[in-house]
Amino acid sequence: MISIRSFKLLFLLLTAMLTACGFHPRGAYSLPLELKQIYLEGGSPALREQMQQQLRESHAQLASSRENASMVLKLFDETFKRRVLSLSERGKTNEYELLYRLEYELATPKDAVLMPRQPLEVRRDYYNDQQAILARDNEENTLRSEMSQQAVRTLLNQARFALEKSEK
Repeated sequence: MISIRSFKLLFLLLTAMLTACGFHPRGAYSLPLELKQIYLEGGSPALREQMQQQLRESHAQLASSRENASMVLKLFDETFKRRVLSLSERGKTNEYELLYRLEYELATPKDAVLMPRQPLEVRRDYYNDQQAILARDNEENTLRSEMSQQAVRTLLNQARFALEKSEK
């Protein structure tokens, strides 16, 4: 049987090993100082919410104005589309493809372009279960949320890359 003292020692050892290997909670980014205040120009409420949540987890925030920001992220032509991929023998949809597309540009608050306008696409396929109508709708909403999360992570990674490139 393991004593309480041995258990505490084992717990401390595991904690030290996790922190030494660079472990951090999923979704948390260590952002450079220049990305601690981002001004988001455009974008849907869902994308803004995802961006705000990601920045909050990374100890950063959306700036309230361009003047308070260290970087401006401009979003254009944001769209969600759903396309039929396959049909059943009765002509009902078996599978859908979701496409989330937007274009973005990274700039300084004084409008110096750090990264010119580029497209960003996120795709997902899902099976349309004819028997579980409520689950089907919930699955699509979950996928849309995950697609927004992936887009935000990609945008932050691109912003980090643009900053590193501009510093060289």
